[in-house]
Amino acid sequence: MIDLRTAPYGLFLLRVALGGMWVSHALIKYVVFTVPGFAGYLANVGMPGFLALPVIGVELIGGLLIIAGVYARQVALLLIPVMLGALSVHVGNGFLFSSAGGGWEYPAFLIIVSVVVALAGEGAFALKAASFAHRPQLAR
Repeated sequence: MIDLRTAPYGLFLLRVALGGMWVSHALIKYVVFTVPGFAGYLANVGMPGFLALPVIGVELIGGLLIIAGVYARQVALLLIPVMLGALSVHVGNGFLFSSAGGGWEYPAFLIIVSVVVALAGEGAFALKAASFAHRPQLAR
């Protein structure tokens, strides 16, 4: 049973945590690894290095939109391919992200949380909530 009184606040916390993870994912690439360093990493794992700055930008802007609750459902869905790329790089390193080279647990978890936000909605305090054609009413 879904508690309709508190569910919007739980979704708000989940949305802010997901957006914060996307922002931190972008900032670590920019501040710690640097754009050239991340481009080199991408090239080293067989991806185009020119994607470094666009990936950082998408993660940063997408994370901020999710935190603010601006079309968070759609933005969460649009960010999934970026994390699928990260998952493809880490899948061979084992499950735990503490494994050498980083495992796939963290990217998989972010994909799942993105799907949950897309399915469940923005929750409380969203600046611009998504509008979908069919919104079933929950029993009270």
